[in-house]
This record gives sequence, C-alpha cells and structure tokens, in this order.
Amino acid sequence: MSREPLLVRARGLWEGLARVPVSFAPAGGVSVVVSPESGMCPVGWVGVVALGGSAIVTVPSARAAVIVRDAVAGLSVEDVVEGVAVREVLPVARVLGPAALAYVSPEAFRPVEAGGSTVEQLPAIHPELRLLERAAGREDAGEAALDEITSPVFVVREHGQVVAAAGYRAWPSRTAHIGVLTAPGARGRGLARVTGSATVAHALAAGLLPQWRARPPASRRVAAVLGFEELGSQLSVDIAG
Repeated sequence: MSREPLLVRARGLWEGLARVPVSFAPAGGVSVVVSPESGMCPVGWVGVVALGGSAIVTVPSARAAVIVRDAVAGLSVEDVVEGVAVREVLPVARVLGPAALAYVSPEAFRPVEAGGSTVEQLPAIHPELRLLERAAGREDAGEAALDEITSPVFVVREHGQVVAAAGYRAWPSRTAHIGVLTAPGARGRGLARVTGSATVAHALAAGLLPQWRARPPASRRVAAVLGFEELGSQLSVDIAG
C-alpha cells in the first residue's frame, strides 16, 4: 500500500471521529466545525488533527467556533497542531500533545524478531499488567492505556515479571490503535520493538489499519523501525473560560 491509500484511510478515521460532517480539504487549509460530541479530544475541548497538509478542528460550541476560527486564521496547518503556536493565539488552560500520527501497510511493515526473548499473550485485565503500569508511572501508563486494549496483550518477561507489553484497541474504521509500555529498568533494549512487532502483525492479520500515536521521541523511533510512516499530528486544547 502506497502513502496515498494510507492517508485516505487515516483521514476517513478522523473525519468519522469528528462526529459531524467535515472533510480534510484536498488543497490544504484548516476546517473548523462545531461538534460537542467529538471523539477527537476530551469532552468540552478543542480537537485538532492534521493529515497530509490539511487539518480539521472540532470545537464544543458556536461561541468557541468564533474564537478558534479567528485565532487559527493566521496559522499554517503545521502551526495549528503545534502547542507553542496555539498558546500564542488562544487562551489555553491545558494542552494534550502534540502527538505524531503514524500508520503502516502490510507491504511496509518490518517485523522484529524476538531474539532471546519469549513473547507471551495475556488478556488486558491480567493483574501483572497493572503491576507494569505502576512501575512505569502514571503518565507513561496513561499514554499506553493497556487497560483499554481489546486485542491480546503481547508481553515479555524477565525474572518472571512482565517488563514490556503491547496491544491494540479496536477503533472505528477498522483501525488498531496501538499501545506499548516498557518498565523503566528494561528500556533501551528493544523490547518495545519486539512486543510492538507482535501487535502490528496481529492487527494486519485481522485486516486492520495499525495506528501509532506517539509524543516521546523514543516511541516515534520504535514506530519508524517497524515501518510506520508519520502522516500528521493530533492536538487537544482546553480553552480557558
């Protein structure tokens, strides 16, 4: 699959998550729509997604739409998903992101061998995964969201303990939203690549579109090793007042 079919599928996903009629403009630019029930961001927030040179923005109310449309009128597509630029034009209370959005096709996927590690499968409710989340800390565990995974969770153990895990949550438009988590003491040794590779292989075998959403550079590097291509970014903004 070339870049264009991936982009079409990714855009279709996020257009659906907007939950009101909206499209990424073929010629670029930013489209702002009112969507109180938007799935692009937390309830009541402003959601921004840029893919392939154009962006869509969902806002919770008509009042917010006026504020946001005026604010982003002078921003490029690149700046509208950049936290620093957005803070300069909007009364921002909180920001989540920006996070890179990356996707991979079966043809581009580069599996990683487990090497000396053994990859096991656990259900997402397994108590050992909660121990891994506590070891990783609230921020990293929240980013991985292992408790929301609907696929099997692919794990690696060391000394009997789960030190790395990955799986995916089924999203709309036959998308597999991937989450990966490694214990702090086990990082830098390729375990995220191993568990992530097993997860991507499972998703592709099911005919799903793997999506890797990442903020930390290390997570983005893992995605790149597996063959993912970054097609855009996502940002969520809570406007003050």
